[in-house]
Amino acid sequence: MTERETGLHGSWQLISFNTELKDSNARTQPWGANPNGYLIFSPDGRMMVLVTAQAREPGITDEKAAALFRTLMAYTGQCRIEKDRFITKIDSCWNEAWNGSEQERFYKLDGDVLEVSTAWMPNPLVPGNPVGRGILRFRRE
Repeated sequence: MTERETGLHGSWQLISFNTELKDSNARTQPWGANPNGYLIFSPDGRMMVLVTAQAREPGITDEKAAALFRTLMAYTGQCRIEKDRFITKIDSCWNEAWNGSEQERFYKLDGDVLEVSTAWMPNPLVPGNPVGRGILRFRRE
């Protein structure tokens, strides 16, 4: 199935980013109420995503530069659709460990709103890394 056939084709603007803990169902907005970002599905099967936290300062010191890295997520690669999920073969990424890997995301499309969630995994944004997932909502541009 292609992005066009599923309705994913095109550009999507981020409207929210939440994390959810599996044990408690508690949700937080680790990057603020208004994070920035886009998700793009191109006609040639490429997916690209860029997400940044709401409040970021220029990286003029080592500490601020590190904070910029911790409030950024960006990757791209060829994407395939399988039922309610899309799998991206990463060929360029902000996290070098992901290059060459496949990242699986689950999605729900409701009109012009796309909800994307990760699989349940240890959450690096929460002390102790409890099992959780990311839930991102986008609006079609």
